Amino acid sequence: MKSLLKAIVFSLLLGSASLAMAQDATSTVNINTADAETLAQLPGIGAAKAQAIVEDRTANGPFASVDELDRVSGVGAATVDGLRAQAGT
Repeated sequence: MKSLLKAIVFSLLLGSASLAMAQDATSTVNINTADAETLAQLPGIGAAKAQAIVEDRTANGPFASVDELDRVSGVGAATVDGLRAQAGT
């Protein structure tokens, strides 16, 4: 009986962890409010580009769309294309 109970608890914990990871994978990052640390986790964006995004946003105002990220030095069309699913305004 204890083995069955342990197996059930383990299955529930594993299912909860999978659900949390799936939610993280589908959530988007708001490029107008995210800090540099959060932005740096996006594909194609490292610490330097993330800081450049924050500095550009501070100097020039919010981005109207993800497409406007190309105004940031070092962020090109390929990077913007890779971010469409994970970043928004």
